[in-house]
Amino acid sequence: MEYTENITGIKINVQAVDITIGEDVKDTIRKAISRLSRYYDRIEWADVYLEDKKEKKTEQKQVSIRLGIPGNDPFASEYGDNFHALLTSVEDKLRVQLEKR
Repeated sequence: MEYTENITGIKINVQAVDITIGEDVKDTIRKAISRLSRYYDRIEWADVYLEDKKEKKTEQKQVSIRLGIPGNDPFASEYGDNFHALLTSVEDKLRVQLEKR
């Protein structure tokens, strides 16, 4: 599943590998990107990658986000069992990177 949308001038590209994500996960993505834009107002795009590896016993899910900003692009990734918790963790990692700029 892939989709693209624009939130407050930020192009969000979501790629969910072999899974369909619900509106609740999409809403969590929107809120995370919106909160990150408060820390750095020059975010042009966000690539969000979601994967669920059902063959693994633990930490089946992966969330990765790369932000398009002038200069080096911040990137964070996390493995776990819940997309909402993973999105929050990745958002926190990206916030720390943005605060250093």
